[in-house]
Amino acid sequence: MPRVLHLAAPFLLLAAPALAEAPRVVADIAPVQALVARVMEGSGATSALIVPVGASPHGFALRPSQAAAIEAAGIVVTVGAGLTPWLDDPLGTLAPDARRLTLTEVAGTTLLEARNTVLLGGGAPEDGGHAHEEGHGHDKEHGHAEGHAEGHAEGHDHKGHEHEGHDHDGHDHGPTDPHAWLDPRNARLWTDAIAQVLAEADPAQAALYLANAEAARAEIAAAEAEAAAILAPVAGRPYAVFHDAYQYFEARFAIAPVAAIALGDAADPGPQRVAAVRDAVAAAGVRCIFAEPQMNPALIATVAEGSGARRGTIDPLGGASYPDLLRAIARDMAACLGD
Repeated sequence: MPRVLHLAAPFLLLAAPALAEAPRVVADIAPVQALVARVMEGSGATSALIVPVGASPHGFALRPSQAAAIEAAGIVVTVGAGLTPWLDDPLGTLAPDARRLTLTEVAGTTLLEARNTVLLGGGAPEDGGHAHEEGHGHDKEHGHAEGHAEGHAEGHDHKGHEHEGHDHDGHDHGPTDPHAWLDPRNARLWTDAIAQVLAEADPAQAALYLANAEAARAEIAAAEAEAAAILAPVAGRPYAVFHDAYQYFEARFAIAPVAAIALGDAADPGPQRVAAVRDAVAAAGVRCIFAEPQMNPALIATVAEGSGARRGTIDPLGGASYPDLLRAIARDMAACLGD
């Protein structure tokens, strides 16, 4: 009997279907990785992060560990070149055959115009800057856009691709505000796009990815409602931010900062801009100025001096999950703006 089993074992192994390797995904920033991880939950697929927690995506030098993660990835999920223009060439070199999902190119995504002004929602723009929804078939209510991942996942090779309006050597990241993940309606839409790409790469677990995306949408919607309730009591109270990264969050939750010390690309502000922000903060009676963990807080002290404004911190890249990110921003804002 033992001999028969020994002889039969190779045939049993040959008869068993080959196990497909779970997808390896790399994401550019932590909130995107959080969405990916939620959709992949229970699948055995793995994800890696390019820009580590605590670092700014607006300017980052790849380390060997991040380059290795990109090289090993079968799927690359990014916000888009507007956020990380420095990343395009490494992706083309290290992962030329990987499936690409560029989230700001997903049909139905709400995109807003980048602002180039000191005064934001709490004051009249100096240069006529305003927000609008751009193309890509945007729908204010979003729903479940059909075919939203088509053309943006498989075979989307950016190597040598020119991005209109993007200066990869400076701080000009183009006309569109790239911080689109801070609109929870975009995040809900993107979970579907992520699930679709994973399902195409790993058909055996397609049902799991789609079910996880459905659950993720419900979780994000619940956190969105919580954030709205948290912010409602402090609506209309004047505040300022370190850099103009929260336009999508502001639009969704009907809040408006008076000013931003730095532009949306986090470029170092000049003395004239800092002085203009100080004036705006004083004139508006700003209650709180928000720093960020990724940015040097020294300018906050300069702007706040003599104004009586409190200092708080909000993190556009934080949270263990995307719903946690929404709740954390809302709670931190309400804590500093509250009585």
